[in-house]
Amino acid sequence: MPVTNPPLVCWNCHERAQGTHFCPSCGKLQQAAGTTDFFALFGMPRKLWIEMNALEQRFLQLSWKLHPDNFVNATETERELSLKRSSELNDAYRVLRDPVARVEYLLGLEKMRKEGEHKQQAPPELLEEVFELNESLDELREAKSSGSDLAALKSRLEAAEKSFGENLGEVDAQLQEAARTWDAGIDANADDAARKKIMARLNELLNRRSYIRNLVVNVAKELGEV
Repeated sequence: MPVTNPPLVCWNCHERAQGTHFCPSCGKLQQAAGTTDFFALFGMPRKLWIEMNALEQRFLQLSWKLHPDNFVNATETERELSLKRSSELNDAYRVLRDPVARVEYLLGLEKMRKEGEHKQQAPPELLEEVFELNESLDELREAKSSGSDLAALKSRLEAAEKSFGENLGEVDAQLQEAARTWDAGIDANADDAARKKIMARLNELLNRRSYIRNLVVNVAKELGEV
């Protein structure tokens, strides 16, 4: 299970203020406890299904409470904390409202994915298609530089773009299914081994999605320049 942070003590009155944005004793704005947990920031469990309206409402409430305008006449410490906590809140909202970024962030929290990790390795079942695509891209670039007819190559690449787009949709569906499995495991208090197995599957799907998405983007770019 995730490691909990040590008790947070209020910088102003030195009373315990764990898990709160404001000290329950003196009301002062608090620092985040250790590394900011975006889920905890919104008072949510580390689950991958999030009700978007609830997330937005919580974001708006916290934005108003933490906004620097509310601390114009406060101490310098509180003004600095307001800027920092508002920035953290914006980052957290941007990540949690995006399903893919949410999975990447969760795996990072659980130490199952390094920041910026995107293994560029073609899925085995797509090796032949990827090889043919790269050949077509090379031919297209050569044809553009030599002024040759591009119609047949363009048609071939448009078909490849559609095919890989469909593959991307399939991976997204598998990612959603794995996310549901993760949430079910959290509800069932799954053991560490079971949780790691699910996270390994999520990580694999993220890498696959990243690879295929880059293919789609590259093809679209080349076609856009024809």
